[in-house]
Amino acid sequence: MNDVSDDKTKYDVIIIGAGPAGYTAGIYSARARHDTLILSGIIPGGQLVNTTDVENYPGFDDGILGPDLMIIMRKQTERMGAKIIDVEVTKVDFHSKPFKVSTASTEYQANAVIIGTGANPRKLGLEGEQTFAGKGVSYCATCDGPFFRNLELVVAGGGDSAMEEATFLTKFASKIHLVHRRKELRASKVMQERAFDNPKIEFHFESVIEEIGGNEKVQKVVLKNTQSNEKSTLEVGGVFVAIGHEPNTKLFAGQVELDDQGYIVLKNRTETSVPGVFAAGDVHDHRYRQAVTAAGYGCMAAIDVDKYFSEN
Repeated sequence: MNDVSDDKTKYDVIIIGAGPAGYTAGIYSARARHDTLILSGIIPGGQLVNTTDVENYPGFDDGILGPDLMIIMRKQTERMGAKIIDVEVTKVDFHSKPFKVSTASTEYQANAVIIGTGANPRKLGLEGEQTFAGKGVSYCATCDGPFFRNLELVVAGGGDSAMEEATFLTKFASKIHLVHRRKELRASKVMQERAFDNPKIEFHFESVIEEIGGNEKVQKVVLKNTQSNEKSTLEVGGVFVAIGHEPNTKLFAGQVELDDQGYIVLKNRTETSVPGVFAAGDVHDHRYRQAVTAAGYGCMAAIDVDKYFSEN
């Protein structure tokens, strides 16, 4: 891994983040003969670094481990000529050109920037949640649902995402226990009705997950009723946490327009509110949140940058 920069600080394009969006943008940008720098962050690879089997990324008929997919993408990006430095960006200045992107030790400059810093799922904050990450604890039903066929599962959450996850998982699971800390759901009426009408979904209102347990994989959860403090144990094969995502955009507050949830607002295809600054992947996409769509947005952003250069 590259963790030391050289003396060069000026590039055509700087890409912030190195998940599927950042690497794909790097491939397209470097292939278009733009001098391209990727500042990956301390842990490159995005959410796929913490993902085990990936079965739904095209091109791998037997599936592939998330970290292995990221290693392949990284090698391909470097082969195309992009420079990758594993360092965290601490500050940006998009108010004038060239744009400035700073790390703890170096200020870089570029004529265009692609933001691909992604988003992180909100966590329950339980010890067992980390212990069983990738071993029965998941944050993406679309990604992992097929691995849980004929098992009872828990879905934590009360919004639209939780209803969507629970409903989707009934395609595979024998039963879904939906756990929500309040006595009423926050989801839209349509999503609530869809979940209530599904015979495979059982609701546990005014309840929280207090413990996730098992041997090598998730085997049980302990629920606590928030009113009576009574505890109960469910024997389940997995826990899906659907309490929202947090886009990694604090760095860009006051630099580009963000929506009320903190996601980057796109103004023209992948371009942000600042001409010359683009975004790709989960940092703006709170609907699909898939590796393949993030890669697609990375491709689009790099092509948009190329067009931006040709018109300016």
